[in-house]
Amino acid sequence: MSSGVQTVEIGATGIRVTPVAMGCWPISGVTTLGVTDSDAVSTLEAAVDSGVNFFDTAYCYGYEGESERLIGRALGDRRDQVVIATKGGVHWENRVQQRDARPETLKRQCEESLRRLGTDHVDLYYIHAPDPAVPVSESAGGLKELLSAGKIRSVGVSNFSTAQMEEFLAVCPIAASQPHYNMLQREIEDEHLPWCRQHGVSVMAYWVLLKGLLAGHLSRDHVFESPDGRAKYPMFQGAEYQRNLDFVDSLRPIASDAELTVSQLVIAWTLAQPGISVALCGGRRPEQIRESAVAMGADVGQEMLDRVDQAIAARGDAASRPPI
Repeated sequence: MSSGVQTVEIGATGIRVTPVAMGCWPISGVTTLGVTDSDAVSTLEAAVDSGVNFFDTAYCYGYEGESERLIGRALGDRRDQVVIATKGGVHWENRVQQRDARPETLKRQCEESLRRLGTDHVDLYYIHAPDPAVPVSESAGGLKELLSAGKIRSVGVSNFSTAQMEEFLAVCPIAASQPHYNMLQREIEDEHLPWCRQHGVSVMAYWVLLKGLLAGHLSRDHVFESPDGRAKYPMFQGAEYQRNLDFVDSLRPIASDAELTVSQLVIAWTLAQPGISVALCGGRRPEQIRESAVAMGADVGQEMLDRVDQAIAARGDAASRPPI
């Protein structure tokens, strides 16, 4: 781990991670163009070499678990240097995602994830999303059994409401929550973040770069070709997309003054928000995760943060998305 990077604790587990984690959905190749196994392995290795020690994946990242398999292949001999989070409760059927958070399914998927990853334990295991067909308390009971068995070191929830977290917490301790959060989608500030602070739950934010929209690299005439899944989201469509790129352009002088790229400024701002523990940053090429890793040591200062907040206020409400 690079010197000067302050790690954060996951809940009260004693497990410490870098504030930037590599999100490993892009290397699965499901909705990302041009991903090769070689590029994925190089990107994972570059993350560690850049000081990142935290890797976030899921049972359903890849139709056949490609993301977990690639992590096992790339980082197997560096297992003692990294913290691995994965998720269960969502799987593919005929290339359509399905939820199944029954305890027996979660335990079976966890065992398969361990085999793919080539490890005997996962450091953080999430329920990927609540299953409307299964009581939250039953899913929590399944993860509590995995925790007691030593298969997982800590438990998290993803895409849960505060009411669902309350129900889960009555059965099993929660170390982390993973909601979507970024400059333009800040709904969790109202209830979710305060609840997590009150209960000592770490918040691992995904969509920090809004699927690349806030990274500063997309052109106004970019064509989202299949299988790129971004075209289905309102923030990448028509006038909304152009307004979002206007917002990104408003960040460029601030980033320049801070001697950062736009994406580094976005990540640094996110990590400066009260209650945010970790920013999940996807990458499918080594240079992408290297760029993100720089933000871990960035000190943007209050003046720069205030300028960003002014730009956000000028942008106004943006199109959001429902949970998974």
